[in-house]
Amino acid sequence: MKLLVLHGPNLNLFGRREPHIYGTTTLAEIDARLQALAAELGAELECFQSNHEGALIDKLHERIDTVQGALVNPAGLTQHGVPLHDAIKAMPFPVLEVHMSNIAAREAWRAHSIISPAVRGTIQGLGWRSYTAGLRVLADWAREANGG
Repeated sequence: MKLLVLHGPNLNLFGRREPHIYGTTTLAEIDARLQALAAELGAELECFQSNHEGALIDKLHERIDTVQGALVNPAGLTQHGVPLHDAIKAMPFPVLEVHMSNIAAREAWRAHSIISPAVRGTIQGLGWRSYTAGLRVLADWAREANGG
């Protein structure tokens, strides 16, 4: 089973950026936790971060036939990433949206995700655990899709 994790703009600053909202866990630490969990789940995991929407879309396109699911934290593209929304809708595998913070409890303009209608589900507000919870769900979906 091969799975993909996409981290959107500014998430490379986890651990430094607004620690009162996102905590002090770095992106490298999140990716390490995800890799360890993926190994436990019997999955191969690729993690990718970009500050550019096109690079995230390109990664989805590159992996369209080689992964069985993707976690996406669209970050600032959550409210404005129409091309990312469209790319996610084109994927033949399940995509799960994750957010470290509870976007519904933040500024009013953050509460609406245009990505959510394109994904199978959303996990938010659990800090770095949003990612690990999401990876567990994604692995289950991938197994179910393969008859396991």
